[in-house]
Amino acid sequence: MAPETKDLTKNQRRVLKYLKQQIEHKNHVPTIREIGDHLGISSPNGVAGLLKRIEAKGMIKRTKNRARSIVLTEKCSPAGLPLVGRISAGPLTETFAQAERFEFDGLERRADYVLEVTGESMIDAQIAPGDFVLVKKQSTADRGDIVVVCDDENGTTLKYWYPEKNRVRLQPANKTMKPIYRKDVRVQGVVIGLVRKL
Repeated sequence: MAPETKDLTKNQRRVLKYLKQQIEHKNHVPTIREIGDHLGISSPNGVAGLLKRIEAKGMIKRTKNRARSIVLTEKCSPAGLPLVGRISAGPLTETFAQAERFEFDGLERRADYVLEVTGESMIDAQIAPGDFVLVKKQSTADRGDIVVVCDDENGTTLKYWYPEKNRVRLQPANKTMKPIYRKDVRVQGVVIGLVRKL
């Protein structure tokens, strides 16, 4: 048993293990219903009670009355940020999970995860292939933010975010490339930093 989970009950450990798996390796914050379905707990109140007790023990933080707001605390997360995969600065492509973690001299305190960039659609924003972007996990963005977006088929890309009347314009930072217009994309996070290997 890991030291950080020794004070948890068996069910609390099961919930925390599932949360860590989903958040750290799949970049997905599960809902109460998803947690219950995965662990065979039929009562949403039962899951909510387990989350409340795990939060009281300092393992997670939640925002009241907000779905998918669970954040793992330093008490149960290893140091550094998880590299959750590669993201295309190009067309929508699928990311994949990785287990590596990175520390960036304190920059990671404001971010939730790291993605390695492939493709050249953001080079005029000084984001090149092989760079690492530090991402703050959130489901909303301001116009003009550089965001990680995902569509209904789990395709992801890194672009400037410009909502329009009935669609979103995903704007590259490369004069040779055209914007992508979509209706079915959602924000997964906002880029707040960049690290480049020399």
